[in-house]
Amino acid sequence: MAPSNLPESTTPAEVPAPYGSGPGTGAQTPPAAGRKPASRIRIHHLQQAKDNGERFAMLTAYEQYTAEIFDQAGIEVLLVGDSASNNVFGNETSLPVTVDELLPLTRAVSRAAKRALVIADLPFGSYEVSPGQAVATGVRFLKEGLAHAVKIEGTAYYAETVKAMVQAGIPVMAHIGFTPQSEHSLGGYRVQGRGDDAQRLVDDALALQDAGAFSVLMEMVPAETAAAIDAALRVPTVGIGAGKETTGQVLVWQDMAGLRGGKMAKFVKQYADLRTTLSDAAAAYGEDVRSGQFPGPEHSF
Repeated sequence: MAPSNLPESTTPAEVPAPYGSGPGTGAQTPPAAGRKPASRIRIHHLQQAKDNGERFAMLTAYEQYTAEIFDQAGIEVLLVGDSASNNVFGNETSLPVTVDELLPLTRAVSRAAKRALVIADLPFGSYEVSPGQAVATGVRFLKEGLAHAVKIEGTAYYAETVKAMVQAGIPVMAHIGFTPQSEHSLGGYRVQGRGDDAQRLVDDALALQDAGAFSVLMEMVPAETAAAIDAALRVPTVGIGAGKETTGQVLVWQDMAGLRGGKMAKFVKQYADLRTTLSDAAAAYGEDVRSGQFPGPEHSF
């Protein structure tokens, strides 16, 4: 989706920050011909997409360059996911990653993205103890990580947690279906919401929406169940392995761009083969160095 495709706000136009906007807010790069100047995506823009039958794209990002590239490509939402555990820190699951590890990644993405809405995952162990713990962690991601919103995994059990966070001024995206932080209790990577279990997910989604979640993400949910949940909700939905009827779609960028090797999940579509591109570039560089071709005269002072 091009950056101008989200619906125009029906609310009053956003005005410049009344107390200043910090450094680096002077001259901006002019927009490309035929495109509107960049403006920040807000949660109400996602709601308008839902209301108007539009869709938005979401990708993970963990550092400044991918955040800048995806932002300029028109991706509306960037997720600093706890999937950094697997895709940045080399863990087998999302469970080991910590708040202190995710905060600097979130800060880098937030600084680089000039238009996209930046959402940070609350990692395992940082919100489950109590609503108070969740509020404290969410505050850290907005204050220290500069995120615009956070995402938490969980069922209707976490409705009070979501309510407390929203009342504290923390926008919350809820995550239902397969929740990677609960992989051990779920018995591994298993599709959720089949058959009679579908109603449970509908009930979870409604409870989290009513608690104040601005969006509900569904992972590894049958398309029919996801469509029923989307129809039941007034807030936008996001899917990953949840069919095509959601308002938004999200993928891990290393999967989408073909950087990660190995078998891909069924729901992944690869749009590039960066692993081969980088491997070929590294091999060519190594050969040039070993053969004495690099650096050449043009690379020397």
